[in-house]
Amino acid sequence: MRLILLLSGLMALFMAVTGPVRADETELRAVIAKFAEAKKFSDTEAVIEEIVALGDTAAVTALNELSEGRLMVRDSDGEVFIIKGGKDPLALLDPITLEQVGTAAESELSKIKIKNSIRRMIADAVSGLTLRAKDAHIRMEAAETIFSRPDPEIIETLDGVIAEEQDTGVRQAFIEARAAAVLSSDMSDDAKIDAIDILNARGGRDVLPILTTASTSDAAAVAEAAKTAIASVEERLMFWSAGQNIWYGISLGSVLLLAAIGLAITFGVMGVINMAHGEMVMLGAYTTFVVQEFIRNSAPGLFDYSLAIALPLAFLVSGAAGLVMERGIIRFLYGRPLETLLATWGVSLVLQQAVRTIFGPTNREVGNPSWMSGSFEIGELLITTNRLWIVVFSLVVFAILLLVLKRTRFGLQMRAVTQNRPMASSMGIATPWVDAFTFALGSGIAGIAGVALSQIDNVSPNLGQGYIIDSFMVVVFGGVGNLWGTLVGALTLGVANKFLEPYAGAVLAKIFILVFIILFIQKRPRGLFALKGRSVES
Repeated sequence: MRLILLLSGLMALFMAVTGPVRADETELRAVIAKFAEAKKFSDTEAVIEEIVALGDTAAVTALNELSEGRLMVRDSDGEVFIIKGGKDPLALLDPITLEQVGTAAESELSKIKIKNSIRRMIADAVSGLTLRAKDAHIRMEAAETIFSRPDPEIIETLDGVIAEEQDTGVRQAFIEARAAAVLSSDMSDDAKIDAIDILNARGGRDVLPILTTASTSDAAAVAEAAKTAIASVEERLMFWSAGQNIWYGISLGSVLLLAAIGLAITFGVMGVINMAHGEMVMLGAYTTFVVQEFIRNSAPGLFDYSLAIALPLAFLVSGAAGLVMERGIIRFLYGRPLETLLATWGVSLVLQQAVRTIFGPTNREVGNPSWMSGSFEIGELLITTNRLWIVVFSLVVFAILLLVLKRTRFGLQMRAVTQNRPMASSMGIATPWVDAFTFALGSGIAGIAGVALSQIDNVSPNLGQGYIIDSFMVVVFGGVGNLWGTLVGALTLGVANKFLEPYAGAVLAKIFILVFIILFIQKRPRGLFALKGRSVES
């Protein structure tokens, strides 16, 4: 182990003076071929040491595959290959170019035997080689690997790398990795205190184990500095944890906003308690599934555009279902809220069973397009891309709907009917058709909410049931029929729920929120932002 690290250090110092060099491919290939002659563990270690001495990053893949047991020798001629595939015949890849050069049965190949100490040796060797890789991303990964497994014997190597590194971010990562190594070394107390300052500035949960070990040092100054750094890091982590909860709350609030915004329209304008609203969301999600299945089978290259295609279709499907429901059932039950509630609940059961009959009772797969996959970090704040897009999407839907209500003739008629239905009717507004298209609009918005929810939740016949109660709570809390109230209510309840969950659990958190809303509406029966008008105030 010490020999390989010494060689890595010498290689780094040499390259710092002469600049990066590339070993001759023939020479590297010849050294890799020596694995075929390695009969003992010590022979394998010697070959790894030779590879490290060459300093060629092209050997990294071969070493990693050796660690995973996928570097094998063909018995017939002693050639060394990376094997690929789980069934005979296995594909044979060139250990340097990674091109497939043939196939072979597993019985024709022999594994290169290694043990855990050799795996650790390989990990150190790969770290030493990747420190000089051309790709900054690879160098960053190497620095993080060294940071997670600090070894004082690599400090010299890191000194050379830090001196020549041009990328600011990567250089800082090397400095932090060196600081972690210093704390596990026998260097002076002053050097260790400087290293603690560096780790304190880095912050994050991954520095706490290193600082905790340093806090048990026999040197009082080092131990005290480590304890102070731990307190500082934990304080910042509490701040980031609060920020993470706020983000989770905003994310949940955006989902609630999408699910509730259509209900706010129908409930506010028509006074209809639509228990089938969740099934409108479900129809939008299944529309997305159907679109993606069609694209998978007919035009796989368009998969990244599947959501853009599904959005208008989901709006039309759910909107049409809402229009049919209003014209066929609800318009005969105005002024009879209990009958309306029971009728829409019956419709929800019919729609659920229809979906079970057509698509089956099990969850259906709806994939994430590439632009909605992955995550990124801001400090200690983890943000998933699909949640971020849903937050943006919900705000865009809110803005468009607000524009429709404030700037269009239909929006003016809707507001007129909401505020004073008899007067609106006497002014020539066809209130029955305003009701019908309002219900269709609210259902259509629920459908596009289903498109978004399909990216973060299981698409099943019960999808809408998980959001119907929360949607009503948001609408009642924010103010019936008020879009701004729906926005504020959704975000408030989302953030409050995420702050309560770590202490009370998911179920109790919802119960506490429900109790709060019950108490709140005792004081403000019309919610946060009450609509004004003769009809709504009567």
